[in-house]
Amino acid sequence: MLMKVNPEYTVTTETFDTITAYWSDPAHQLKWDCLFVVPGWMKVWWQILGSGLEPHLCSIRHNDKLVGIAPLLFQGGEARLIGSPDVCDYLDFIVTPGSERVFFQHLIPYLRQQGISRLDLGVVRAGSVILSDLFEVARSLDCTVFSEPEDVTMELDLPSTWDEFLKLLTGKERHEIRRKLRRLNEAARVNFRVVESRAEICEAIDLFLALFKMNRSDKSDFLTDQRASFFRSLAGAMAEAGLLKLFFLDLDETPAAAAICFDYNSTVYLYNNGFDNQYRSLSVGLLSKVFAIQDSIERGKNTFDFLKGTETYKRRLGGKPVQLYRCQVQLG
Repeated sequence: MLMKVNPEYTVTTETFDTITAYWSDPAHQLKWDCLFVVPGWMKVWWQILGSGLEPHLCSIRHNDKLVGIAPLLFQGGEARLIGSPDVCDYLDFIVTPGSERVFFQHLIPYLRQQGISRLDLGVVRAGSVILSDLFEVARSLDCTVFSEPEDVTMELDLPSTWDEFLKLLTGKERHEIRRKLRRLNEAARVNFRVVESRAEICEAIDLFLALFKMNRSDKSDFLTDQRASFFRSLAGAMAEAGLLKLFFLDLDETPAAAAICFDYNSTVYLYNNGFDNQYRSLSVGLLSKVFAIQDSIERGKNTFDFLKGTETYKRRLGGKPVQLYRCQVQLG
């Protein structure tokens, strides 16, 4: 569908295939900052967890130049960003840098024309175009905006070497990591490996899910059949895009711990992890994350994102909080 919103701007409804093509083509200059709105992620979420909801992927163009994409779901008089907080830590729009305000100046009238009275933005990260641009435009168009703090995501700025990372920690934590690593190497033959190819990941994802369920009852309860299907499909899609890494910590050739990470835009995102309880005394859960940080440093990554939540280990390993907000806009 093509709709003129003024003589120079048009709104077009897209498909997951067309936005995948835009994502793959740097000529469009769109800013895909948010991991959770890359096309493969959104498509898998909709297929597995979308509960029959109809996606409304709309793009805005200025004289045929792509300005931005709003990945939405319409339900009655409400629109919301594709995704859900149980598997997507935060969400955003996709906009060409420098065009944020003009994008929202045309998106809001378009949504009103579609009968949308409320825009539910879910959880939004500090620095999002939603907070920096959408809210200001919305107020200027007589909308009411709502925003309240909702948890934090924890980030670590990675130094260039492992020794520099250790120096970032407190003396106590530095000593504890060295002690735990020494004890681990004394107890077993240690192998930390990464699985990256799509074929290997499709085989290894079930091993990860087994370790994920093994060490905590709440994780086992969380991993319903539907969410397990989501993780399997997501692993395949993100591996095909070259964004997924499965880390395994093996002791005497037995997988003791695992972490699923996404490598995107020079940031490694620690999405989930698990371990075998029989190795709990060797701190394999914590050390698998330490090894993932070390691997990220060696690969020259800029940031290690522990993602949502304030678990103690994130601060112990140098994570700093970045505020998350729950946001919505009342359009009418």
